[in-house]
Amino acid sequence: MSDRTPADVERLLANSDLVFAVLDGDKLVGFARVLTDRTYVALLLDVIVDESRRGTGVGAVLLDAVVNHPTLADVRSLELVCQPELVPFYRRWGFTDQVGTSRLMRRTADVRLTG
Repeated sequence: MSDRTPADVERLLANSDLVFAVLDGDKLVGFARVLTDRTYVALLLDVIVDESRRGTGVGAVLLDAVVNHPTLADVRSLELVCQPELVPFYRRWGFTDQVGTSRLMRRTADVRLTG
């Protein structure tokens, strides 16, 4: 994402529980990270594949690594947020968009609460 600074990326890496990367030589071509309590929930974030490598299996390598990671083996729920066109991709690993009545909610850093 173009609005992320090197300092922001360094902080997100340092505070992620699991980080996955796919390299082609010394070039990063795929990336994903997970935040988890290791029991009830793990949140898969920032699944990113270099545009020139999309459709080549890099995303599948990342997802295989995530869902088969021993740290996540006993976690009850692995969750992610994705664009609608990616739902079929994630369904290959058992993800579903049928999550009952749950709703995504967001509070951004620039929100000011008023009394």
